[in-house]
Amino acid sequence: MAHMAPHQVVLHGHELSYVDSGSDSGPVLLFIHGILGSQRQWTHLVDDLDDDHRVLIPDLFGHGESAKPVGDYSLSAHAATLRDLLDHLDIERVTLVGHSLGGGIAMQFFYLFPERVDRLVLVASGGLGREVNLVLRSATLPGAAQVLSVIASAPVLSRMEALGRGATKVGWRPGSDINAIWRGFSSLGDRESRQAFLATTRAVIDIGGQTISAHGHLEDVVPCPTMIVWGSKDRMIPAWHAISAQRAVPECRVELFEGAGHFPHLDDPDRFARVLREFIADDAEAERPDRPGA
Repeated sequence: MAHMAPHQVVLHGHELSYVDSGSDSGPVLLFIHGILGSQRQWTHLVDDLDDDHRVLIPDLFGHGESAKPVGDYSLSAHAATLRDLLDHLDIERVTLVGHSLGGGIAMQFFYLFPERVDRLVLVASGGLGREVNLVLRSATLPGAAQVLSVIASAPVLSRMEALGRGATKVGWRPGSDINAIWRGFSSLGDRESRQAFLATTRAVIDIGGQTISAHGHLEDVVPCPTMIVWGSKDRMIPAWHAISAQRAVPECRVELFEGAGHFPHLDDPDRFARVLREFIADDAEAERPDRPGA
């Protein structure tokens, strides 16, 4: 796959990095990564989709190559930033594809700006139940910043990387979850990145679990076509939250990736691209006069 040079735009005084690739005349897909994620978790899909779709993949503020300002990292703030990016690019409507935290942002975007959304694709999404892995819950504890500064320091990361290399020599093969989480964790070497990670996590999680729920929000808006994708072996957010999603978004389509973890789009990218294409094509054939903005 050819490497795409990201674009930069200044929004509210801060630089946002994003990939913009594909057909100007096709449907627009806006991919939203999760906590500790970046553009890199989606760019492998571009070649499969950008021949007849326009693909947008931003680094959220606080992540990747985008700025990491001190400020608001709530779902609404992220959603407003994405709205501003669409305005900058003169894009009216999109299909939102959100993973983990990105799923929560996608639902918040739809709640705030329903007229801008054609479809929702929620991948191992946050915002559909209280349960979430203890690792993320522990980031909300007092003293987490100090602990994180030690375990994300260069000496500790180097030691962990050496252990990983040793394990691969004896046959261990890290899966998509470990690779993705390691890349994200490795990005926390500087203070600004750690502050942004903690602020993002604490905006949606406390020590008991997820604090933001989509259920009350989405009941008040006309539902849009929605697909839920989940890995059956997700250890970050349990797969049965897909059932909660069906309650929140009636008539949604559910795709369970058997054996996949928290990153089904990395575990089986070919299937993910296929079901995404099918979902968009099937919906495009159906006339929906009740859709907001239609």
